[in-house]
Amino acid sequence: MLTITKPSANRVDIDLDGKIDADIMRSALDELIAKSEGVEHGRMLYRIRNFELPTLGAIGVEFSRLPKLFGLLGAFDKCAVLSDSEWLRNAAEIEGAVFPGIKIKGFNLDQQDVAEEWLAL
Repeated sequence: MLTITKPSANRVDIDLDGKIDADIMRSALDELIAKSEGVEHGRMLYRIRNFELPTLGAIGVEFSRLPKLFGLLGAFDKCAVLSDSEWLRNAAEIEGAVFPGIKIKGFNLDQQDVAEEWLAL
């Protein structure tokens, strides 16, 4: 399951639980792109539970939308990644170091309050 919500004008939340296939990825990325339109100095909260590698088809869909996804990077200043997987939290922080203009910080799933506070700073 992959759901995208927009709780405020400059905030987008992503919730990933389990495995995703091409259809789920296509729908979610289209929704992410649409809900990110007009966002400036945005904040993103990304919850990842029970992570499983996406199907090959899902990865293909993501690659096909990379130009639009890279365009979203300028819309967001911060991204908090909550996950039950340490390696995913670490990978997210490395990604934040690679992409200029966005700060990405990893948190345990039970640290949502701390992540929310960090996003608000």
